[in-house]
Amino acid sequence: MGFRFFSLLLLTIAVLSTPVLSDLILSKVDRRIDLTSQIVRITSTLKVENAGPGSVSELLLTFPELQAKNLAFLSAKTVEGKGKTKSYGVNLPARNVNPKGMPPKLNAYSISFPKELGEGDSLTLEVLAVLARTLQPYPEKITQADIQLVLFQDTAQYLSPYVVKVQSVSVKLPDARIESYTKLENTKVHGSEIKYGPYENLPPYSFSPIIIHFETNTPFAVAHELVREIEISHWGNVQVTEYYNIVHGGAKSKGEFSRLDYQARPNIRGATAIKFFVATLPARAHSIYYRDEIGNISTSHLSSDSSKTELIIEPRYPMIGGWRTAFTIGYGLPLADFLFQSAKQRYLNFPFGSPMHELVIDNLIVKVVLPEGSKFQYVSTPFPVTERQETKLSHLDIAGRPVIVLEKSNAVPEHYQNFQVYYKFSKLSMLREPLMLIFGFFLLFVACIVYVHVDLSISKSSASYLAKLQWDEVRATVQQVESIINQCLAAHDKLEASLRDLSRVGDVQACKSARKLADSLLKEYSKELKPLLAFLQSSPTAAHIMPKVEELVAKEKELQERLMAKHSTIVDCYEKKLGGREIENRVSPVQQKVIALRQDIEDLLEYINGI
Repeated sequence: MGFRFFSLLLLTIAVLSTPVLSDLILSKVDRRIDLTSQIVRITSTLKVENAGPGSVSELLLTFPELQAKNLAFLSAKTVEGKGKTKSYGVNLPARNVNPKGMPPKLNAYSISFPKELGEGDSLTLEVLAVLARTLQPYPEKITQADIQLVLFQDTAQYLSPYVVKVQSVSVKLPDARIESYTKLENTKVHGSEIKYGPYENLPPYSFSPIIIHFETNTPFAVAHELVREIEISHWGNVQVTEYYNIVHGGAKSKGEFSRLDYQARPNIRGATAIKFFVATLPARAHSIYYRDEIGNISTSHLSSDSSKTELIIEPRYPMIGGWRTAFTIGYGLPLADFLFQSAKQRYLNFPFGSPMHELVIDNLIVKVVLPEGSKFQYVSTPFPVTERQETKLSHLDIAGRPVIVLEKSNAVPEHYQNFQVYYKFSKLSMLREPLMLIFGFFLLFVACIVYVHVDLSISKSSASYLAKLQWDEVRATVQQVESIINQCLAAHDKLEASLRDLSRVGDVQACKSARKLADSLLKEYSKELKPLLAFLQSSPTAAHIMPKVEELVAKEKELQERLMAKHSTIVDCYEKKLGGREIENRVSPVQQKVIALRQDIEDLLEYINGI
């Protein structure tokens, strides 16, 4: 397919092409193609001369359609001197153009010179073209034990609308193993490098297709989407959160994956697997975390020095061809390192792309969250991006925070360049959140004071309020009845204790004195119960509890009578000097009834107390 494509392109160029800007010639072209990673970097050093009578202000660069659709980054700089004395000028603007007479299978980009090139003048340019998704796995599927082979297609002769006097190209491969390559005149192989040329006196649109089939086991990490959220806090911090959705874009895996084989020989039974990712963060990054949907991932390593912080993160499993993973990285940065202020506005100066090494990003979304109350002005980026605005609500926000959303497709590490977001912000807005907190706590304390000191009842004359008061009064009366009954039970206990003393020492007079004291106490308790029972009988609110109270009083009265009969029987037996067995026979029927009545009283007290 690659040969058919290039043959068609060559035929189209031969039939349709006409010289474009023929006054310019390229006296020397030196191209260096780096294939050591999944990202193809082509560095071209061009010596441009103006052989025409007029001045020229721009140079056209042409790319085949196959390369143009994968062109992620293009930059050009002027070069002065050679070797150690070489110096570079500023970046020259490049824009996509469609000049008249350009063949349809070519894409052209215009490079504007820093100043017009007069007749006979010359200058040297260094052009960097970065291509993503250009290396095609061949075969497309491999087993765990196979090596990964890829195809690369290009031209050995520099494709240009200008005459090229001398040109050469060198291709740097990641490994010395080369399955096959196109052999042309003046082709040399030195280890892992292939050199084509030099070729001289090439006419415009010279084209010589080459295909290189070689081994590469470098990771093909591709992020289908990366969302970077940069949140500015004027309290001294910039919080960065990055959401990655990554796939291994190399040769897909076929067959089963053996974890045992991988652990035993990872360099053979998993040579193409992505084992870890490396991200270079700013030097003073702090509060760094790495997690996925399951939670925090501890397999990460962090090191830092005065210039950078390097984060090495390992996914939960080695990623082989076609496998995916999703995770989040977050870290904080000092605000003073990235936020600056001009005469009337502030601006954020921050890297645009991903800090991850050699990562290709299909869709990169950068969100800059400004503080609430900010007025966005404009964005300055070193390359074209799509821009839109959103609003985000966060803690203590009222109207929301303005969010500037920048999107870039086909992003590569070369896009990790600083961009600027300009906005205005009043210092008085800094007081908004502290004042809200102070006012909120003030209202909370006032509400607590009001709640404690104010009667929140609807009305003291309402039926519900009166019913509550009546029930409280009934409940207090019932508690008094319970207290008196408990005092009666205590008197009963003392009477029982006098009988036990009688059986031990035989003092009949002491036992009679205890009987007399108990009679006196029980009469007083009976007098105290009468008004309480009368109140309960007269109160409609006590109707549901009154039967139990009356039963309690009746049981206690019967218990008194049984205890007195028991006491009289035992004292009479002692006065007649009867034996112990005779006393027990006479008292036994009464004692059983006393025990039963005591249990009934305790049950009634527990029931009434629970109402």
